[in-house]
Amino acid sequence: MNQAIESPQRLITELQTRGLRLTRPDQRHVARRGGAGPSDHQAVTIDGTTVMVPIYTESAWQSPFEVESLTNGEQIVQRQNNQLIPLKNVSFASEPRFYSGQTADGVPYSHIATLHSKDVLATTVLQTCIRYESRKKACKFCSIGQSLRAGRTIAEKTPAQLAEVAKAAVELDGVTQMIMTTGTPATPDRGAKVMADSARAIKAVVDIPIQGQCEPPKDPGWYQVMKDAGIDSLGMHIEVLGQALREEVLPGKAEDTLEDYIEAFKQAVAVFGRGQVSTYILAGLGDSQALILEVSERLIEIGVYPFVVPFVPIRGTPLEDHPSPTPEFMEAILKPLGKRLFEAGMTADTGKAGCSKCGACSTLSGYEKAAALEAGASTEASIDRMETGPLTLSGACN
Repeated sequence: MNQAIESPQRLITELQTRGLRLTRPDQRHVARRGGAGPSDHQAVTIDGTTVMVPIYTESAWQSPFEVESLTNGEQIVQRQNNQLIPLKNVSFASEPRFYSGQTADGVPYSHIATLHSKDVLATTVLQTCIRYESRKKACKFCSIGQSLRAGRTIAEKTPAQLAEVAKAAVELDGVTQMIMTTGTPATPDRGAKVMADSARAIKAVVDIPIQGQCEPPKDPGWYQVMKDAGIDSLGMHIEVLGQALREEVLPGKAEDTLEDYIEAFKQAVAVFGRGQVSTYILAGLGDSQALILEVSERLIEIGVYPFVVPFVPIRGTPLEDHPSPTPEFMEAILKPLGKRLFEAGMTADTGKAGCSKCGACSTLSGYEKAAALEAGASTEASIDRMETGPLTLSGACN
């Protein structure tokens, strides 16, 4: 376990795969149980870097890492041979001020959007999905309905509600970007319409970069509609790569194959631009390291940012007992991928908004910065290269 403290990326990768045990109630500040997004996680700031770490999962309860109050303040410590080994200083985000408000129609602001990381506002516009209630079609890792059943959110957020909350979050808490995802409706636009309607209303009252997230719409004309409405970057999440595994883990979404997504990505990049389209890839569900790196290379060539994150099981889902990947598995992917993204000039910093820009659910951006330091350059240099046009990439990552 000594390797866990050799670099910030390694420690955070350990935390995001093993979880963090919080031993006191006062340590549980802005945590998220169930629902969409990084559920059962809490935002933790480690030596100035804010990340999302699992705390309500089985792995977290068994984690060798916990938080203790030592003489020099709160620290993450590693329990080893009945001893506590201090690792890094840690702090927790306090509840944002905008949570105390409510909309003009009486809905608590916290039911409309939540704070992810330290300055990212996130919302699930439609808290229902055409596949969630179907055992045959539902994604086995999804918990989108949990927060709705628990009464912590509402089924559909209106554009007016989202605009009101976004304005308050920017003014009261200094939020710098907004992420909007959605359950998939039973319409051919697959959520693109609610993305566009919501962004149009938000941009009318506050100037904030927005990422919209939805499945690939049947009509590619929706990409331009979303961009014109104020969506700055787009997320279309493939999550699982191998077709057999897709059919097992996300049988409904598997109707769209990897090649279907590749075509959709090309269409979206033509509208939003290189580096402004991203996708989630969940590592640890069965796709090999080689396949993840191979597909990531294809995505980089297209101009899509492959945001690889460790799979974290959520209680109450069919995969709640599925193990998270090992830190070694994640590092073998993220280290070479971070280097390739830096070389391609398409780092987390170059995105206008979104999960990849936030970066709190993965250490990928940390490996990008490490690659920049190794090259004797800063990530700003990668932005300069990106603005001169895409690089021609060949070969696979190794």
